[in-house]
Amino acid sequence: MSHDNPLLADDILPAFSRIRPEHVPPAIETILAEYRAGIDALLAPGAPRDFATVMLTQERLEQRLARAWAPVSHLHSVADNEALRKVYGPAEEQLTDHAIELGQNRDLYAAVQALADAPDFAGLPRPERALVEHALRDFRLSGVALEEPARSRFREIGVELSKLSTEFSNAVLDASEAWHEHITDERDLAGIPESGRAVLRQYAEDQDLDGYLVTLKQPSVHAVLSYADNRGLRERVYWAYQTRASDQGPNAGKFDNSARIEKILALRHEAAQLLGFANAAEESLATKMAASPTEVMEFLHDLAARARPVAQQELATLREFARSELKLDNLESWDVGYASEKLRQQRYALDEEQLKPYFPLPSVIEGLFGLTEKLYGITHALREGVDVWHPDVRYYDVRDADGRVFAGAYVDLYARNGKRGGAWMDVCRARFDDGAQSQLPVAFLTCNFAPPTEGKPALLTHDDVLTLFHEFGHGLHHLLTEITLPSIGGIDGVEWDAVELPSQFMENFGWNRQALDLFARHYETGERLPDELFGRMLAARHFHAGLFLVRQLEFALFDFLLHLEYDPAQGARTLAVLEQVRKQVAVLYPPAWQRFPHGFSHVFAGGYAAGYYSYLWAELLSTDAFGAFEEVAESGSVIDSVTGERFRREFLSVGASRPALESFIAFRGRKPEPEALLRSHGLV
Repeated sequence: MSHDNPLLADDILPAFSRIRPEHVPPAIETILAEYRAGIDALLAPGAPRDFATVMLTQERLEQRLARAWAPVSHLHSVADNEALRKVYGPAEEQLTDHAIELGQNRDLYAAVQALADAPDFAGLPRPERALVEHALRDFRLSGVALEEPARSRFREIGVELSKLSTEFSNAVLDASEAWHEHITDERDLAGIPESGRAVLRQYAEDQDLDGYLVTLKQPSVHAVLSYADNRGLRERVYWAYQTRASDQGPNAGKFDNSARIEKILALRHEAAQLLGFANAAEESLATKMAASPTEVMEFLHDLAARARPVAQQELATLREFARSELKLDNLESWDVGYASEKLRQQRYALDEEQLKPYFPLPSVIEGLFGLTEKLYGITHALREGVDVWHPDVRYYDVRDADGRVFAGAYVDLYARNGKRGGAWMDVCRARFDDGAQSQLPVAFLTCNFAPPTEGKPALLTHDDVLTLFHEFGHGLHHLLTEITLPSIGGIDGVEWDAVELPSQFMENFGWNRQALDLFARHYETGERLPDELFGRMLAARHFHAGLFLVRQLEFALFDFLLHLEYDPAQGARTLAVLEQVRKQVAVLYPPAWQRFPHGFSHVFAGGYAAGYYSYLWAELLSTDAFGAFEEVAESGSVIDSVTGERFRREFLSVGASRPALESFIAFRGRKPEPEALLRSHGLV
């Protein structure tokens, strides 16, 4: 249906080319007014108190809002500009206020509770019961039981946190784009391979400059810190990148997130205590698999006890190598990536430049699609003519084995200005069918790879391949859901420390010979990845696994302790907590001016507050799940359609209609085995 405001049009896919910042305020105001009217009608005297009226009405209203907001939120991440920011922030605050207002509506809560109390509740289908149970939990977490003034204060906190989160993210992006170094003498880039220099050359051309432009985009940072012989350049890039949006670095104080971090932690703690939790960490576990903060801390400390001795030995070896081979008597933080790459090359005769020609992006995409076809019987077909936000974006129809289109995906893979760094999957449309209307799931798949250069296709590192597989795993979780209630379908409603299972599961195929043979072919000759080179890849797989793990543990413990031990009398103590954690797990100390928390968007502008540990928790589950495929491979192929169909049926398709642990057990036939995580890192 056409509409003057594209955000109000009930189109199957968003009309990105027509969306303007000025469309956002009236669209949000109109939809929120309709939403409130819909809730009033639902609660009117005489209105039925059945599942269809109480729950499906809310799902319908929520989807109307999501169809408008999803493209706006996405554009804020991939095509940011000042005009959009001006309307995005206030709109997000409106939505947060609306969500809390809804969550504190006691009449609506009573209507949902009545469904749970009804004699026939136990006879409802499992997804319908799960939707009701999740809704009741969310009411409690929105402060439905609070009395004034706590009730209003909780709502104020929610709106303020929404504002601070957006500001934090904006500051990181602005700080990233504010720094660059123009280089005209190619000798300053000695050591950086041609593929890396081509990216820096392209960045310069984009700004109408000659020579090269070093930026804080991920491909540039990686190229310099891993390969540049110029130690001064490595130090400057590390300094600029690790002090983004802080009181330190080349733009000290200009985009500083220090005060925002303080406010965010204070407000999260206050909100948690208003709800009756001791702290924000305890509150966060209400939507996770872990039962208590103690369980999380024991998990992390046990892993640290096993990983830290390995990391200490790895670092000692690296220091000695740097001294004897690279003449670096003092290994600094900006030397670690460089020295590690040199050591890896010496030990395994392997570097990324040898591998990249075998991972041209078009072939990797084709192979990824081929893999999922073999596992799940689905195919992806490029659809031309879809309205997108940038010429690089592609849209794919996803078809089931019977040829039926059952989902779709936007794929946006290259780094550029105005695009948030990192990689992620998000929801454009959720699967929904309430009898009156039907909607297919559509995903946004976003990465920040180096773009094609000088007539060559984009060539990925093996880490890039794993990143793409990871995000595609999230996408499959969303696209393959058979749950037609959006609040518990796909990734929505799944415990946060289990939602990474499907994504990390997919990474395992990036190390498998049979899977690699689907796409790992030289972009010029078509030669498949040589066995000898693959063997060196496997030999190097666990290179510096201990150092990697202690770094992840540093992030996870810092995040969790920051929320667990927050004391209003002392404030956030951000750097003090970080120092405390480093004394427990770190083996390499960065400079005192390093400010990684100020760019830690996962925690301060994303959904991982007191939940960064989820990556490690879910990796245990995902590695154990992949073990089922490895067991089949002993007598056949790891790309097994029977096991794939079972994984699709028991985990990917069920969303949050049952607890993730139940889904895991239904697939694996038993509970997870903790040793799986240690095996995956070569620590057993």
